[in-house]
Amino acid sequence: MTDAGAAATIDTRQSERKVILASSLGTVFEWYDFYLYGLLATIISAQFFSGVNETTGFIFALAAFAAGFAVRPFGALLFGRIGDLVGRKNTFLVTMGLMGVSTFLVGVLPNYASIGVAAPVLLLLLRLVQGLALGGEYGGAATYVAEHAPDGKRGLFTSFIQTTATIGLFAALGVVIAIRSAMGEDAFADWGWRIPFLISVILLGVSLWIRLQLEESPVFRRMKAEGTTSKAPLTEAFGRWENLKWVIVALFGAVAGQAVVWYSGQFYALFFLEKTLKVDGATANILIAIALALGTPFFIFFGWLSDRIGRKPIILAGCALAAITYFPAFQLLTEAANPAMASAQRGAAVSVIADPGACAFQFDPVGREKFDSTGCDIAKSALAKAGVSYASITRDRDSGTPAEVRIGQRILIAPEPWRLPEQDRAAAADAFRGELAAATASAGYPAKADPAAIDRPLVVAILFYLVLLVTMVYGPIAALLVELFPSRIRYTAMSLPYHIGNGWFGGFLPTTAFAMVAATGNIYYGLWYPVGVAVLTLVVGLIFLPETFRRTIHH
Repeated sequence: MTDAGAAATIDTRQSERKVILASSLGTVFEWYDFYLYGLLATIISAQFFSGVNETTGFIFALAAFAAGFAVRPFGALLFGRIGDLVGRKNTFLVTMGLMGVSTFLVGVLPNYASIGVAAPVLLLLLRLVQGLALGGEYGGAATYVAEHAPDGKRGLFTSFIQTTATIGLFAALGVVIAIRSAMGEDAFADWGWRIPFLISVILLGVSLWIRLQLEESPVFRRMKAEGTTSKAPLTEAFGRWENLKWVIVALFGAVAGQAVVWYSGQFYALFFLEKTLKVDGATANILIAIALALGTPFFIFFGWLSDRIGRKPIILAGCALAAITYFPAFQLLTEAANPAMASAQRGAAVSVIADPGACAFQFDPVGREKFDSTGCDIAKSALAKAGVSYASITRDRDSGTPAEVRIGQRILIAPEPWRLPEQDRAAAADAFRGELAAATASAGYPAKADPAAIDRPLVVAILFYLVLLVTMVYGPIAALLVELFPSRIRYTAMSLPYHIGNGWFGGFLPTTAFAMVAATGNIYYGLWYPVGVAVLTLVVGLIFLPETFRRTIHH
């Protein structure tokens, strides 16, 4: 090779590294912003939803978290269209600015105690802006990097973009853990939680400066010069069946399963540790951070591997493993993180035996229902509030027999308010709740996980396995989506299925799963949601999803 050729090769490699680094750092910043809210859902619930009970407030907080995901497809349509019309680079500069400003404003937003109901309303509006911005960010970054990558290396190059979601979460975890440890739980819960949001303005400045150094994608520059850019990317992407069919296949045959595996492994696992297994927040954050640190390099490994064996087998294998192993994995997580709870579940299983017609649906979306009109309702609401998993056993309808709670061999008879004088009903219900609390405690059900009893190496190993499944489904997904669609509508067409999948199937997962648990009493019942979606993707993907890793994208 001549000196000129060697110099050109070096310049090309430096340019490629700059593209990957700048795109990845910017996207890390956006994910850091977005995930702060999820990590602090419990504290934000207390700050902004204090007008309702604790369980409903947490569900509200998760719903506001999911609201940011709900609008992501609309952000994909808005910014995807702009990206296909005016360019990739300028579009994701705008999305980054929107994300950064809205995140900073969360940090200065007055809480419920200060301005009442306006606080959660303003919080929701800021979450919606974040969701719109993120809806436009990912497609632009993935398309931009893929269009700079040489053939045969798109999986590797775009896998660095895939690490950004986890690195952003890891960065958010690191900041939260550091501030939490430095100032203590009480001060952090009172006002210190605002600091991670406020310092994001510094990250915003750095990320914008880095991205301003980039040039436009070579593929887009070529289309612009040739006059072949799309004049109506939305119509072309979704109004023509030859493109729309691949949007549908991409959604159900790849992205939906990828999304639920991702959010189960990184978010639901964290919420499960905190809310269900009663592990304190700081410990849960540290354990998931270690697992993420161990698992993150595998995004790049599976991206690289997909350049050799294809995207499809890796993504679908991750979905299959998730569907097969989620239930035993989360049951083992209970054994490792809260062995007292696991022991109590084995030795003193709890069940509620009642006429199903006398039992309300135990999910309270507005925080107004007291669940005290029947013995079944009183029993189930008390168990749910204590975090005790129970099974529902059907008794013959209209038998007239009061509801029972069985804790191992012990049987408690729930009071039936309709049989008592009105003035005695509240006292009878309170007395039963006290008796039930004492019975579950004596059966070994703990109020919180014992830190000394947590098998930390085993918890990290389980969490690492869940993250490894995330890397399998997520590492190759950007390259697959880029390769599915022509360059003139690529930003628009790939962004919509990605953000419907991750925004709706994935973003609503924590809220949906916890609602399923609240409704049934079974702490593992929420896993049916990701398992079902993963199976759907496995079937659709096997039948309809094409392999794309040998395609050219310069057209």
